[in-house]
Amino acid sequence: MTCWYEGPLAAFDTETTGVDVETDRIVSAAVVVQDAPGTRPRVTRWLVNPGVPVPEAATAVHGLTDEHLQRNGRWPAPVMHEIAEELAEHAAMHRPLVVMNAPFDLTLLDRELRRHRASALDRWFEASPLLVLDPRVLDKHLDRYRKGRRTLTDLCTHYEVTLEGAHDAGADALASLELVRALGRRFAARLERLTPAELHTLQTTWHAAQARGLQAWFTRSGTPETVNTYWPLRPDLPTAA
Repeated sequence: MTCWYEGPLAAFDTETTGVDVETDRIVSAAVVVQDAPGTRPRVTRWLVNPGVPVPEAATAVHGLTDEHLQRNGRWPAPVMHEIAEELAEHAAMHRPLVVMNAPFDLTLLDRELRRHRASALDRWFEASPLLVLDPRVLDKHLDRYRKGRRTLTDLCTHYEVTLEGAHDAGADALASLELVRALGRRFAARLERLTPAELHTLQTTWHAAQARGLQAWFTRSGTPETVNTYWPLRPDLPTAA
């Protein structure tokens, strides 16, 4: 019987105007689908004119300028609807969705849907729940005492996954998908008996514990930062658009 990490997977990633899920915007997104390891992935891409200026710091990361997005990007409302529909299709097929640092990308998508479609992301998953696999959460739980950073680039280096064109939504999504496959193989004894639905539930607990640990470290070091414990989607705030 094929283990879930050797079967069909999808992955989602975004590039944005910044790192605040409540106020920043999506400028590009991609969904990658791969039916089995080594097969050719299918990539769907979106380029968005966010309707707000793109900070130079964000452009320095992903290379997308105001001029390029205004000329080639689409308006956010139809794009966000298409992305949500795409993710809902994978949920309906019970195909796991890989999202690196899911609370960022999925919460940002939720806020964009509320902003431009007056609808929450959860609406698309009332019939079939989204099954999320987050390589960041999985790695931190399965290899919790390893020192060093755990960005996408760092994890790809550690698990010997190729990342070509970092900070391109399609490239990052594909690398995240391959990371989950690599994690599955390396920790097969601990993962192969779990279903994606069981893993989704477990990651909720694992992420909360990881967040509490990081919060405690911030408190001890005097860092004025709050760590959110929700996964894979942060609850709506009254200040969200």
